[in-house]
Amino acid sequence: MSSSSPALSHLDESGQIRMVDVGAKSDTERVAIARGAVRMNAQAYGLLTAPGQGKGEVLNTARVAAVLAAKRCADLIPLCHSLPLAFVGVEFALHDDTHTVDIRATCRTLYKTGVEMEAMTAASVAALTIYDMCKAADKGIVIEQVRLEYKAGGKSGEWRNN
Repeated sequence: MSSSSPALSHLDESGQIRMVDVGAKSDTERVAIARGAVRMNAQAYGLLTAPGQGKGEVLNTARVAAVLAAKRCADLIPLCHSLPLAFVGVEFALHDDTHTVDIRATCRTLYKTGVEMEAMTAASVAALTIYDMCKAADKGIVIEQVRLEYKAGGKSGEWRNN
């Protein structure tokens, strides 16, 4: 296999799993942004967004859950490195026309490896928390489009999901 061919970084030459050795890498500033969406029926969305109802509580709970999840990513994903997070931020956008909550999670660190998994975990757990808090009004809530949107830092530099 040539050095320019893609490879699965968590498998060694014999195909066995391994944790990537980042010991020789330098600490660099790294950032990752992940997105996800939670789509629900009109009734559940109406309850979520009604004045004086749960929007603030649901979204704040989802934000805290996302931060906690990003901090525990290495406990959830077997070969993920524990890394010092400098920042975890979560933003929400409400779309009345589609009854959707968009989630945007940003993670930053100064470390030897990237924060893509932490950002994706944060977005996923925020979505799961919204689902959990709204499921009584809609069992068919859909979590969709969880994906990495942007990453920067390290040897591979900047990447955008266009």
